[in-house]
Amino acid sequence: MTEAQHEPFFEMRGINKYYQMGEESVHVLRDVALTIREGEYLSVLGPSGSGKSTLMNIIGCLDVATSGSYILHGTPIEELNDTELAHLRSREIGFIFQNSQLLPRLTALKNVELPLIYAGVTPRERRRRAQELLERVGLGDRMNHLPNQLSGGQQQRVAIARALVGNPSILLADEPTGALDQKTGRQVMSLFQELNGEGRTIIMITHDMHIAAYAHRVVHIIDGVLTEGGQTDDA
Repeated sequence: MTEAQHEPFFEMRGINKYYQMGEESVHVLRDVALTIREGEYLSVLGPSGSGKSTLMNIIGCLDVATSGSYILHGTPIEELNDTELAHLRSREIGFIFQNSQLLPRLTALKNVELPLIYAGVTPRERRRRAQELLERVGLGDRMNHLPNQLSGGQQQRVAIARALVGNPSILLADEPTGALDQKTGRQVMSLFQELNGEGRTIIMITHDMHIAAYAHRVVHIIDGVLTEGGQTDDA
């Protein structure tokens, strides 16, 4: 076995995060340890103020830990500068947020193409890949619609297609059903299950235990401390 094969796909060890609030130092994450296998579907479950958003930002390379080790696909994140972090983030992580964050003046197709423009992909290839993914999420007949012409669930599916278009290693979803009704939320979760069944690695941040249960593994975060929650049955 080669050295690269010994490296973990995703590993955090001893992750601490402090924020300075005036003269007070606030300890937001406390010695977080987390290992994820490729193709895993993980939920991070915690209430508001638990540290889950801070953890998401560090996982997504939007922020860095105060101390500890984070290795993603063999790359020690703490050794990267801002430019290198941005490059790794665009290559390895597809973000899905509570609100789809689509650009209102762009069609569904153009919204999905957007990350590929920044990546320097040719217009013809951008269009092909975006069309393929919109078909994949069931929006082949809505490609030329603006966001305000789509339902909330359709907008979130556009956002999922946009997150997938760069073929990232990890889909990182932050409260992905928080702005949706229950029926539409279940449809989005069903799509996540399909994507994971195809081998996609998914990390979902949520405060909702019912949504967390769609994942195959749940970890809990309270007051910055992460604990293993075990395996779950499919919802």
